[in-house]
Amino acid sequence: MTVEITWWGHATVTVRDSGMRVLTDPLFARRLAHLRRRRGAVPPAAAATADVVLVSHLHADHLHVGSLAMLAPGTPVLLPRGAFAAVPGLRRVRDRLRLTEVEAGESLDFGALTVRVVPAAHDGRRLPYGPQRAPALGYVVEGAARTYFAGDTGLFDGMAEAVGPCDIALLPVGGWGPFLGDGHLDAARAAQALARLAPRAAVPVHYGTFWPIGMDAVRPHEFHTPGREFVRQAARAAPRVAVHRLDHGQSVTVAAADAPGRGTAG
Repeated sequence: MTVEITWWGHATVTVRDSGMRVLTDPLFARRLAHLRRRRGAVPPAAAATADVVLVSHLHADHLHVGSLAMLAPGTPVLLPRGAFAAVPGLRRVRDRLRLTEVEAGESLDFGALTVRVVPAAHDGRRLPYGPQRAPALGYVVEGAARTYFAGDTGLFDGMAEAVGPCDIALLPVGGWGPFLGDGHLDAARAAQALARLAPRAAVPVHYGTFWPIGMDAVRPHEFHTPGREFVRQAARAAPRVAVHRLDHGQSVTVAAADAPGRGTAG
């Protein structure tokens, strides 16, 4: 059996495992506030097809209500606990979708898949809607393989223990602006995370898609180079991990844990 990973840009990924589609942090917009999609086409309508959707935290480029509205009625969506209070716009989709608030340590079954909720080190609150806070989360999708979606996170003590064994890691390696603050992974820190997690395969995400309008000339390497730099850094820090740097809309198939081979880009 194989698992197929499709990167649509930013933190939006489709994981196809055991006949099911898992969609992460759907963002199907060309523009979001001061950000514009600078590389890669807006994902096609088919990208919104999912059996379950995972939202890592409440920032608008990860919990995008307009993109959630494109999902089929009845689609299950997992959200950090506190999302309903912090994001008034969720009222638009609350009656159409199966929205469930979760927190680290929970485990939910969806057909042939189990989704484990794990912690992340990131400020996940929604601004500017009052003082409500909600934790940032990661998820491990367990089926034919164990796929870790980190969402947005920095390195933290006990990361490997919290995530547990994983076969595939979807790791953020950049951002949407010229500077990364605390609670983020750049290419070097993502390679360190890879060494701790020790998956069989990895896909870099959360880079090279959105950028602030009018800032194309400000530290452009932070937009263009994180994916390639992660490949270089990972080769040093975790040489046994097969790293697949995808173009927008490109897929890779990775053999399940009990099958031979490490995967081929498609």
